[in-house]
Amino acid sequence: MIEASAPAAATPMDDGIVAAAEACLASVGRAREAIHGVIFGQETVVDLALVTVLAGGHGLLVGLPGLAKTKLVETLGTVLGLDARRVQFTPDLMPSDILGTEILDEDQDRHRSFRFVRGPIFTQLLMADEINRASPRTQSALLQAMQERFVSVAGERHDLPRPFHVLATQNPIEQEGTYPLPEAQLDRFLLEIDVGYPDRAAERRILLETTGAEEHRPQPVMDTESLLSAQRLVRRLPVGEAVVEAILDLVRAARPAGGDAAIADKLLWGPGPRASQALMLAVRARALIEGRVAPSVDDVAALAEPVLKHRMALTFAARADGETIPGLIGRLVGRL
Repeated sequence: MIEASAPAAATPMDDGIVAAAEACLASVGRAREAIHGVIFGQETVVDLALVTVLAGGHGLLVGLPGLAKTKLVETLGTVLGLDARRVQFTPDLMPSDILGTEILDEDQDRHRSFRFVRGPIFTQLLMADEINRASPRTQSALLQAMQERFVSVAGERHDLPRPFHVLATQNPIEQEGTYPLPEAQLDRFLLEIDVGYPDRAAERRILLETTGAEEHRPQPVMDTESLLSAQRLVRRLPVGEAVVEAILDLVRAARPAGGDAAIADKLLWGPGPRASQALMLAVRARALIEGRVAPSVDDVAALAEPVLKHRMALTFAARADGETIPGLIGRLVGRL
């Protein structure tokens, strides 16, 4: 049974929303269990990836190689019933390798015409593997697609499938051969999800279950229509005034101009209104995953770092003093 969230209780609950949420909860719960059955020791990462997709956004998975980032995206595509494709980003990858290109065709009557050949971006779930190994020119090819959900080639508009999600993996910037993503592109990612090492118990399970003769493979749990219904439901979930104020307080405090006086001089830039929008959608999706019909201030606190950290930058003096973006966000969350 779905639980009501106390901080959002001030918002009247529509019976239709509650009924739709209860119907959706079962399939979302099965999908969550199916993913956890394949990805071990990364419960928080799995939940944040699900939040990203349910909120209709794009996610950036950051971590060292070998931590199951690619496997997570593949599993998500299978379990959610999405048409998924993978692109390995390399320094020589060109924008046309992602978007597609026009080729010259000749028919039997020797009439020539151009025909557009779609690239791998025409899919429902695009895994951009090691996105920061491609040149900035290629990285920028995703900008229009991620925001507008269509691409323009040779002056012609080509709509992308619905739903459309980019789940990109990124190696730490300090590694050789990587290019920092432009700020405008980082802002298109709903969440930045840090992928760390599994604990000992999870790594033991990985050893036992992935090195035998048989490997457990995920099975489809949802389909495109049920996922789209869940995404529409997320936007209908009520949000209490306390949650709205917490989102505004947090995002506005994280800006160098007009923000929290204690950290304003430590920031080069801070999050814009898109961060507020991202947090509003993400807290609703997290509430649905956890069996609630409305988000609470606790959801805002839990999602503050993955929503904000890629939308902020420290000054040189702040870095020299040992400040970190997660540290500053933690201070702001503590005041909610």
